[in-house]
Amino acid sequence: MEDDFISKKELLELTGISYGQLYRWKRKNLIPEDWFIRRSTFTGQETFFPKEQILARIDKIIHMKDDLSLDELADMFSPNLAESMIMLEDLIKQNIVSKATLDLFAQHFGITADAYPFQNVLYAYIVERLLVMGEMGLEEGRGLLQVLDSHYPAFQGKPCELIFVRKMGVSAFALAPRASELYFDNSVKVVSRLNVASCLEELKAKLLK
Repeated sequence: MEDDFISKKELLELTGISYGQLYRWKRKNLIPEDWFIRRSTFTGQETFFPKEQILARIDKIIHMKDDLSLDELADMFSPNLAESMIMLEDLIKQNIVSKATLDLFAQHFGITADAYPFQNVLYAYIVERLLVMGEMGLEEGRGLLQVLDSHYPAFQGKPCELIFVRKMGVSAFALAPRASELYFDNSVKVVSRLNVASCLEELKAKLLK
């Protein structure tokens, strides 16, 4: 369990960033407040971070801060959905979502338009991710769209995971709070677990290019 966390001292040494940078990024909401975890140690109180998450976040900040302002980065990392409408032409041109996936989306929801709300584009992007990975077929994509449309709004910007399972050839999808411990019988295959917040960040980054 201790390997899952890194102390502030170790983090600064490993990444080469300064104390001032770390707390400036915190103030600008590039690093969530709840990642700063105070713990008692033999030397007193010390700050720890979820290791995998903080290292990935700092790597992104370092590599993107020359191209984007800190405010733009904060918006990209925010778990809140953007309110903008995304042009269909831009999604295809930038190779963010394929026409096949957008056609599936239009057929499933019975809508066609030149632009879609960001939330709908996120659903299509998640479907695209699994299709491209070869994890899922188009018919399963319809079921995934239904689950996202019905249940993702209930999380209201809180982190969650998409869990995709199959049992005896029958697929199922579920949304669960981040890092939930889920247990299945031996006949269930966990096909994929996707961090929805990561998908959200990826989509925002692609749209900013």
